[in-house]
Amino acid sequence: MAKKKGHGSRWMAGALLVLLIVGLAGFGARNFGGRIQSLGKVGDSEIDVQRYANALRQELRAISQQSGQNITLSQARQFGLDQAVLQRVVAAVALENEAQNIGLSVGDAEVKRQITADPNFQGASGGFDKTAYEFVLQRNNLKPAQYEDTLRRDTASSILQAAITTPVEVPAIYGKTILDYVGQRRSFTWAKLDETTLAEPVRAPSEEELQAWFDEHPDDFVLPAEKKITYAWLSPDMMLDQVSVDDAQLKELYDQRSDKYNTPERRLVERLVFPDQQSAKQAMEAITSGSKSFEDVVKERGLTLDDIDLGDATRESLGKAADAVFALKEPGLVGPVETDLGPALIRVNAILVAQHTSFEDVRESLRKELAADSARRLVADRMSELDDLLAGGATLEELADETDMKLGKIDWIEGGENDDPIAGYEAFNKAAAQVQEGDFPEMLELSDGGLFALRLDEAVPERPDTFEHAREKVAAEWHADELGKRLRAEAEKDLAMLDGKELSSLGLPVTVQTNMLRSGFVEGVPPAFMEKVFGLSVGDAGSVEGDDAVFLVQLKDIQPPDETDPDVAAVKTGVARQMQQSLGQDMLTAFTRATELEAGISLNQAAVNAVNAQFP
Repeated sequence: MAKKKGHGSRWMAGALLVLLIVGLAGFGARNFGGRIQSLGKVGDSEIDVQRYANALRQELRAISQQSGQNITLSQARQFGLDQAVLQRVVAAVALENEAQNIGLSVGDAEVKRQITADPNFQGASGGFDKTAYEFVLQRNNLKPAQYEDTLRRDTASSILQAAITTPVEVPAIYGKTILDYVGQRRSFTWAKLDETTLAEPVRAPSEEELQAWFDEHPDDFVLPAEKKITYAWLSPDMMLDQVSVDDAQLKELYDQRSDKYNTPERRLVERLVFPDQQSAKQAMEAITSGSKSFEDVVKERGLTLDDIDLGDATRESLGKAADAVFALKEPGLVGPVETDLGPALIRVNAILVAQHTSFEDVRESLRKELAADSARRLVADRMSELDDLLAGGATLEELADETDMKLGKIDWIEGGENDDPIAGYEAFNKAAAQVQEGDFPEMLELSDGGLFALRLDEAVPERPDTFEHAREKVAAEWHADELGKRLRAEAEKDLAMLDGKELSSLGLPVTVQTNMLRSGFVEGVPPAFMEKVFGLSVGDAGSVEGDDAVFLVQLKDIQPPDETDPDVAAVKTGVARQMQQSLGQDMLTAFTRATELEAGISLNQAAVNAVNAQFP
């Protein structure tokens, strides 16, 4: 029995380990009754079916996790995922083939080390378990010799890849260029031109000019698609006049919340207990003399402030120490005092005064709360009745006539501003977006407990606006265009007047910015402002357009990156590391392509199709 039990435990441990090695999941492809083991060759090395299938499965799983939905192979193939996975597998086999050709391999000792260190092959005791190893491989259609050969080839390939990528050195000029781009600083002055800086304000347009603008920009004046909807609505607020709340109910709720409305005086305290009175007294003397802090004493006891924190304490919770603690009129330290756990020092961090809220103070808020609850229950009680009326063929108008529901109409625009209060509810907007002509109204719930039903009367498509309706918008656009022209002309004139002079010579209010990074923030300027600044040479000036304004800027100084800045140093290190990895990867890619061409690739497309066919 003991032998059977031990064997069963090892078998169960092995079964659990299967779940941990998804990458080794067994996979076979059957085609016309025969078992396909290879997809082809790179040189003399076989492209294993199982290897491709496992890589494809892992890629699908990763994409599904990232997207939050199950991605099928048919979906992934639209983006060429199967071809990308196949290319990666072929590249890996090409490197293994090259390693074999140049005689690169690893010994049995390294293979053994990797297998025994693999947590997938450990038993219940935490060490390598041969039974678990053989069981896991058997369940995945692998033999030890086959798996060990794969491990040997993979390790040799990894050594080859490391030899190709490790010697890469980043050109100094590359790192400097990136660092300059990120860390260089600019000092500059700037001024804002807007309508207030113009000698004369923008004139009012004539009706002919507005009409002409409207006719020349038809795409700017289009009314969005809308739905003309009739709805019937019953909210808890509509039922408040049918609800009565007596004083007995209010008093009962007030009493239930007595702890909230009436709190005794409290102290935020920390309590440090000592084994005896003498130890507590010595600690208090050290703190009082200033030779130690309270925190030092806590640390000496092997504790943290969290360990001794009692939070807000009342007289009752402090017991014997209450009088001493509550005698303090401001935060401080008392002790030694006797507590249920022994002598202690107690630090008071804050004094919380007693709070008393009378019934009269909260009477009205309690009444509103109880009334709202009762109103919601009344609405909920009407749900069945209203459903029955709709099912019996009642129209929304009849519901409004025969029940407490209110009738309303709305020209609803998806994503637009709808002033009707019911459009503030997500449930209504969702129903409005989905409703189609001819749909039968159904009773739906709102987040505050209300009910509604709606009907689509007409779906109005997107259409051109009329000049009369759009006149205000037409005038605003004409004004913005005219202002932009005036400001651009003013900016050109001002820049021409500079001719090597300071920006302040124009008589405009000037703002000075010093040592700004490319990523720096200047309040009130458009997004392209800093890009313009970093495109200027010292002494040059330029302009940037914003909303209803043009900004003049003059570059005064360029400072190199501040390499004492930790952020700049981190960028410098990161750029070098990233470039090294990128160049190494480029070299590995080029080497792999060369080995593929030299060795030659042969693929059995029928075998590839057979593997793909086994995925959903």
